[in-house]
Amino acid sequence: MLIAVNTRFLIQDKLEGIGWFTYETMKRITRSHPEHQFLFLFDRDWDPDFVFADNVTPIKVWPPARHPYLWKYWFEHALPGIFKKYKPDLFISTDGMLSLTAQVPTILVVHDLAYIEFPHHIPKLTYSFLKSHTPRYLSKAASIITVSAFSKQDIIDKYQVPEDKIQVVANGASSQFMPLDDETQSIVRKRITDDHPYFIYVGSIHPRKNVGMLMQAYDALRKEGVCNHKLLIVGRFAWKTGETYTTYNAMQFKDDVIFAGSMNQTQLTEAIGAADALVYPSLFEGFGIPVLEARYAGVPVICSNRSSLPEVGGEHAVYFNPESAEDIARAMHIFLRNRTELKKYALETAQQAKNTFNWDKSAERIFSIMQHTYDNHRSNRKHTSNT
Repeated sequence: MLIAVNTRFLIQDKLEGIGWFTYETMKRITRSHPEHQFLFLFDRDWDPDFVFADNVTPIKVWPPARHPYLWKYWFEHALPGIFKKYKPDLFISTDGMLSLTAQVPTILVVHDLAYIEFPHHIPKLTYSFLKSHTPRYLSKAASIITVSAFSKQDIIDKYQVPEDKIQVVANGASSQFMPLDDETQSIVRKRITDDHPYFIYVGSIHPRKNVGMLMQAYDALRKEGVCNHKLLIVGRFAWKTGETYTTYNAMQFKDDVIFAGSMNQTQLTEAIGAADALVYPSLFEGFGIPVLEARYAGVPVICSNRSSLPEVGGEHAVYFNPESAEDIARAMHIFLRNRTELKKYALETAQQAKNTFNWDKSAERIFSIMQHTYDNHRSNRKHTSNT
């Protein structure tokens, strides 16, 4: 097969959810299947690190598609031209968008339908585009992949997509995430927080991630005098961050909140591995990779009880209502009271998390869906030509 892949989100040092999904799965698939050829379709200059094997041909497809008008041009005009030139047998798009005009059988990866639940969290033009195009994308796709049982049911409920058209392929996490020994944890803590214990949040900062509510809860917890933990926030400021700044400026313990910005993989594995617990207050997630990263590292999880997060957090996480700062503080307090037991559970179940959610399984499953989709297309085309 010649397989075209939407790799717009493979951006060096800026990988987030969709980018990591694309990176981890396509790296494995291309290397495991040298008998097939792959076209990696970028919308900007690519980094050589993303050309994973000799069977990968990178192509820059103009223009850089970072705006709804440019999305439409890229998918409906630029990509069909590439497909006409190279004639791929299959196209897989990992960012929830596809070409409505191209005739290549397409596998569409839809991570979540957050835009429906929280339309006010994204620009109006983006919402309008997604509302208009997503049902058409879902209808056009030959196969659909999503990352959790929650997201599959959400797609079925919202768009009446046939259940057998959607396959669940969970995310994994990097094998670099693993429990750290006490000495290494101490070294990392000294570097990051002057040897104070800390809670960590990992993810971009925008309204759906709910970081402002976490800061309110942390401030309330510190006012109770039950801990001297710092709060480490790892991730970029994305959009609509004014409320986060306002909350931060109003905090009594704002000097104990550390905004670390984005971290590379090594820095992040250390920061998570040395944390006392991950606190993840997101209002809505298709999966929630930072929760799994913490579980890989044997770090306890204090987590929102919404959407897919209980699937990933498992039975030993401490859950809370993310719309209540009081309830988040309550959950953090529960962790502190049961810290020894919860840290023991986290270490004991780290390997279980790795066995359940891992990129090797995900890549194998995706390739199986690729092969099945291609075979079905060939069979249907042969049947049509015979009739």
